Amino acid sequence: MNREDAWLLVNEFTKNQNLVRHMLAVEAAMRAYARKYGEDEELWGIVGLIHDFDYEQNPDLTLEGHPVSGAKILREKGWPEEIVRAVLSHASEYTGVPRETVMEEALFAVDDLTGLLVAVALVRPSKSIRDVKLKSVRKKWKDKAFAAAVSRKEIEQAAADLEVDLNEHIQIVLDAMKGIAPELGLAGEE
Repeated sequence: MNREDAWLLVNEFTKNQNLVRHMLAVEAAMRAYARKYGEDEELWGIVGLIHDFDYEQNPDLTLEGHPVSGAKILREKGWPEEIVRAVLSHASEYTGVPRETVMEEALFAVDDLTGLLVAVALVRPSKSIRDVKLKSVRKKWKDKAFAAAVSRKEIEQAAADLEVDLNEHIQIVLDAMKGIAPELGLAGEE
């Protein structure tokens, strides 16, 4: 399976552009972490790209919904078990599949953080992620009413599990997202 296969899968199951953009952001962040750890950038990127492909059709986080339903589809389509397992592990509290590899830890660590970074970009006058600085993310981090659904505690723990300082973690993901700002709809005024 390659990136083209992953992109076709995403487009087959997901019509919501914000969800597609989320998956692209996670893909970019996963590629950045693969480079950091000297791992397979293609594999990690694919995992990031497809991790929520079934969410639009199965938004409930249960044993019948996301990502269990997605794992069934991946297996039926012959996707490698390493990828299926990573997808299941990003919601381990629902699937019972614990995160065991650095790739699985990275997926969990970047998933919610990308959403917070999008929210920070969207409240900027330019609406550009390129204008977002670590300092402004940390300021919004303290505001519990801002992007309230994003668990700062989970992100902090996930960064610790990766043995990465929280500020470094935020910067890695932010830089990755800046690199694909147009694809994320966060390039502001060109």
